[in-house]
Amino acid sequence: MKDITRDVTLEFVRVTEAAALKASRWMGKGNKENADQAAVDAMRGALDFVAVRGTVVIGEGEKDKAPMLYVGEKVGGGGIYDPEVDIAVDPLDGTTLTSKGLPNAISVIAVSDSGTIRALPSYYVEKLAVGPVAKGKIDINAPPEENLKRVAKAFGLHIKSRRPL
Repeated sequence: MKDITRDVTLEFVRVTEAAALKASRWMGKGNKENADQAAVDAMRGALDFVAVRGTVVIGEGEKDKAPMLYVGEKVGGGGIYDPEVDIAVDPLDGTTLTSKGLPNAISVIAVSDSGTIRALPSYYVEKLAVGPVAKGKIDINAPPEENLKRVAKAFGLHIKSRRPL
């Protein structure tokens, strides 16, 4: 039997890429609503090409009345034999940043087996993400310099600094 995990994972990368690229057209134009709408539309459209049967469990739009992939929305282009998954999304986290042409906006999607993502009240939180090599090595409460050192160590690298850390 073919393991579709890798194929589907890459498709979700393309979903966030599509959202980010569409939102980037609004970079620095002072209109966060249009940037957000572009990201939502692109993400929704890209999800149609992913071979899953997804349900949005956590969406971002409810708390700030933004355009959204709504909670309970069925997404994905999967057939009856494709996996059922829960999805948490924020097509454009950093709408104001984008509208002002500033860095650090991100398109976010989390996907898990159906019934494994718990819907919680929506609120803003600090986020920090790394890939599998640095998984478990970072601490959201540590200074950025410390996390950078930890990630470098996980990769077997040394960081040179112009100032003491």
